[in-house]
Amino acid sequence: MQRRTFLKGAVAGAAVAAVPLDMMLAAEASAAVGSIAELQSAINRAVPGDRIVVADGTYTVPSGGIAVSGRNGTTSAPITIVAQTRGGVVLQGARSFVFANSSNVTVSGFAFRQSSTLAIPANCSRIRLTRNDFRFADVAGLDWVLVEGDDVKIDRNRFHDKTTEGIFVVVDGPGETAMAQRLHIFKNHFSDHSFAGENGGEPIRIGYSGRALTTADALVESNLFERCDGDPETISVKSSGNTIRHNTIRDSLGGIVLRHGNGTTVEGNHLLGGKDGIRLYGNDHVVVNNYAGGLSGKALVIGSGSTRDHHPGETEDERRGNDACDRAVVVHNTFVGNGGGIAGETRTYEPRNVVVADNLVVGDAGSLVAMGRTTGFTWQSNLLWGAAGNGNIPAGGFFRADPALARGADGVYRLTAGSAAVNRATLAGVSVPEDIDGHTRSGTRDVGADEFSTAAPVRRPLTPADVGPDAA
Repeated sequence: MQRRTFLKGAVAGAAVAAVPLDMMLAAEASAAVGSIAELQSAINRAVPGDRIVVADGTYTVPSGGIAVSGRNGTTSAPITIVAQTRGGVVLQGARSFVFANSSNVTVSGFAFRQSSTLAIPANCSRIRLTRNDFRFADVAGLDWVLVEGDDVKIDRNRFHDKTTEGIFVVVDGPGETAMAQRLHIFKNHFSDHSFAGENGGEPIRIGYSGRALTTADALVESNLFERCDGDPETISVKSSGNTIRHNTIRDSLGGIVLRHGNGTTVEGNHLLGGKDGIRLYGNDHVVVNNYAGGLSGKALVIGSGSTRDHHPGETEDERRGNDACDRAVVVHNTFVGNGGGIAGETRTYEPRNVVVADNLVVGDAGSLVAMGRTTGFTWQSNLLWGAAGNGNIPAGGFFRADPALARGADGVYRLTAGSAAVNRATLAGVSVPEDIDGHTRSGTRDVGADEFSTAAPVRRPLTPADVGPDAA
């Protein structure tokens, strides 16, 4: 039986307010479909605003899957397919929902236990996956969710427990070079990917080498990654024009890697207690307000290349190679207690014309800066501290003074009132209105990701309570 519960405008608000919650839940439960056949029938009849509720239970989906074909809601009245209680509907079998020629459809609250990829093809748009639990069969090479359609949202889900090669969320597009547009991935919890191979186990991959020059405009924000050890790249960017912000990567092998593409912003992320930090290839990136602490590897790598710039018409080998990092701006980051600070590489093509300014780098071993060959770099007002050596940073590009850091209950080191970082930033022409905590920067900015404040942080490193199916 199909249940249509969508109410519009002010009438909807008045109607909902007038009905006690327990009565609403009871009515919804009594109207829930109780078989895959009933669910398929309800989907086939769905129109904008319909809400299809599936009764709690474990369902084995037929081999053809649950077709969502030619179903089109609207932005204000989507078609919603929802579990009766969050996580209470378990879908087993090779396939779950099979989308085609559909838009404005939301799938919420399911526990997916499939053995083949859940795909959102290019002929679908504005599909939303929210508050679901993904734990597919541990099949080698299986990517769990594939996005090729535009304006997709993936939010408040949990992706967990994989030991084999395969990616939790892959973002591609139609054809060989296009990218899905305006994907939004937020408030998800990715955890426990233990594949031990050299690559192929990323939690998120946005693009591929052949799509590197295509702007995707994806936004990946406020996600938590824990024990993601399936690849050195936790968030792997292989396209252009994306934003990676306010994520927390904790106790994981991988970091944030701009592997291919240009013009991506990496802002306000916490990388804590794992191995790799941030790695940059390609041109015109902005890396601002990030915090890396307690990593066994390097906090930041400004990469060299096997090619200078990716370009149309290059060979497949050239496209797969590393593109030297040119014209990046690396400003107001804090790197504390890592195996390495800011580092370079030794491929044929050196990075060029990168600005590295107003960063705080603290460590007690090795070198705080260990760049390979560079051309045209600007080093300005970076604060170095600790027993580690300065490395090969130019003499005019830094100063040494005590940043007077204090460790908070969340494990993050922040400035105290006596810090030498306060009011010492000098880079002009770059807008950095907030710090990593969400505090306003005013007057002369402080060096590093933190602007000194006695107020409680607006944003902190994420915990499981902040993300996943039960997140606000």
